Amino acid sequence: MARIKVITEPAELVPMFRAVDTKVKREVLKLVTLEWHTMRDIEKQFGPEGKEALAFFEKMKLVETRWQTSAELQQPEKAYHTYYTSFHINASWPVYEISDVLAAAVLPEKEFVKVEKQIYELVGPTGKFAGDVAEVLGATFTMLKSLVKRSTKLDYRGHRIERMKE
Repeated sequence: MARIKVITEPAELVPMFRAVDTKVKREVLKLVTLEWHTMRDIEKQFGPEGKEALAFFEKMKLVETRWQTSAELQQPEKAYHTYYTSFHINASWPVYEISDVLAAAVLPEKEFVKVEKQIYELVGPTGKFAGDVAEVLGATFTMLKSLVKRSTKLDYRGHRIERMKE
């Protein structure tokens, strides 16, 4: 079945950029595009970075999952495959919005981790209204949404930012 991801808001570009920002992520994405693979298969082939890539793809809803029984383990394990067969980007955004998106997407990892940690601590275990977080950070909503989209530890739930459930 052909599924097309339609990108309609600027912050949705961040996962697309981050999905291919390392060689391992690109290779894992190619593999799960071709056929179903388990976390164990990917980790065996790419190590912990491959496992992180799959977790990122799952959080970004770029992969679908199903349970399949392994001949080795004789028990079900989760397998991954890309959800979309193509992407459609038809957009026109103000320069200030797209500049925030691109800045969040290319922010060096070291700086991103500091900002992510700050947001993680701000929202706490119960989550927090995105407007309050943006105000504390002195960031635009577009920048905040882009940073949260990039994170594997944070997620938007309506107008709230919450910690991802393990």
